[in-house]
Amino acid sequence: MANPRFEEIRTEAAEAMTDGDLRSVYAGLVHEDGRHEYYFGNDTEAAEELREAAAVQLGMLVRVLADRSDSSVEEITDLAAARAEEMQLR
Repeated sequence: MANPRFEEIRTEAAEAMTDGDLRSVYAGLVHEDGRHEYYFGNDTEAAEELREAAAVQLGMLVRVLADRSDSSVEEITDLAAARAEEMQLR
């Protein structure tokens, strides 16, 4: 395995998702064969609260990816926006 901490991080994330105090959950899975799975849920039906939760989650993900890939936030957001337009969600 290329990243020796990957299994540890995966276990920590799975445990954190069982916490009963969650307000919003997102998990995007990319399998070795290229398959994608998306899980996104929020404990609200209010559009404004949904937008805020989504913005926080996107911000966290972009910041971490930029830091770990030695890229700028702008590079990651540009690439993510292009991929999002290409995706066919079910």
